[in-house]
Amino acid sequence: MKIVVLAGGISPERDVSLCSASLISNALLKKGHEVAFVDVYTGFPKSVDLESADLKSSFVTKESGKTFSYKIPETEPDLEALIAENGDRRELIGPGVIEICKMADAVFLGCHGGMGENGRLQAVLDCFNIPYTGSGYIGCSLAMDKNLSKTLFSKSDIPTPKWMLFDPSKDSMSDVIETLGFPCAVKPTGCGSSCGVSLVHNEAEWKAAIEYSTKYESICLIEEMIKGREFSVGVLDGEALPPIEIRPKQGFYDYKNKYQADATEEICPAPLPQEKTKEVQELTLAVHRLLRLGNYSRVDFILSEKDGKFYCLEANNLPGMTPISLLPQEALAVGISYEDLCERLVLSAVR
Repeated sequence: MKIVVLAGGISPERDVSLCSASLISNALLKKGHEVAFVDVYTGFPKSVDLESADLKSSFVTKESGKTFSYKIPETEPDLEALIAENGDRRELIGPGVIEICKMADAVFLGCHGGMGENGRLQAVLDCFNIPYTGSGYIGCSLAMDKNLSKTLFSKSDIPTPKWMLFDPSKDSMSDVIETLGFPCAVKPTGCGSSCGVSLVHNEAEWKAAIEYSTKYESICLIEEMIKGREFSVGVLDGEALPPIEIRPKQGFYDYKNKYQADATEEICPAPLPQEKTKEVQELTLAVHRLLRLGNYSRVDFILSEKDGKFYCLEANNLPGMTPISLLPQEALAVGISYEDLCERLVLSAVR
């Protein structure tokens, strides 16, 4: 098959996306597919004739010997610098991107965050009847908006930490202390990969946390901090995968600890009693169905040390897809190799 792997964009998770999509591309090449690796934001240079064979030549095969690689830096990307490099163009989809997607049998969405995960890119592809991996635009929108998804959780008896929205232009720290108290988590409502997330233990940490969160969005989501063990559970074609336990060696599971080697210990299958494994898998499937997610997703939980309950933090409609990402590790635990997982997702998109 001809497969376009879309990546990049102008999301804070751009680097994560480029890494995931590089390895997805390599896996699909190994399975014998023709692959075009495309940055959804930069697209193709002006020198490329979008009506000629230039775009078709972007598809490479295993026989070409070409492979892709990208290493995630410790810090989030400078998106304004990227925009400046591209003539201050703020259009989210670059030249030639839709044209090459039309040439493909399917599009593998290797994007993370922003337009690639909040439903807008999915809606555009739907308009052109282009098949793609992952969830549809409604599911993406519901999952990416943390306030909206947590509202749905609370209405559906899915435990989730208490939370409130915080507008720095009119709300005060005292409102948070009165409603939730410290410690708490401060995060943007629509970012992933822990971009903009801080844990606040006291008043001295408050200002920096708000400044970090509002770097990405003007409204913050303030969440009760629940102490306990952290788990994540993937869903593949309607079935819950084995849970994975996440143990950062220092601090919490922030951007650096997620993507730098040896920063976090990840154990799969997670060391849980059978009944707790079943409990968190059932909660995962309930979240997946509630948010109308597609053929794969991943849901994150805290197992409270206080009351022994699982609390849902969020759902990921396009979870990380490097071989050492959480979902591929869970798939491997049930005998699905990384290459087979990537091919399975794209075949499901075609169907």
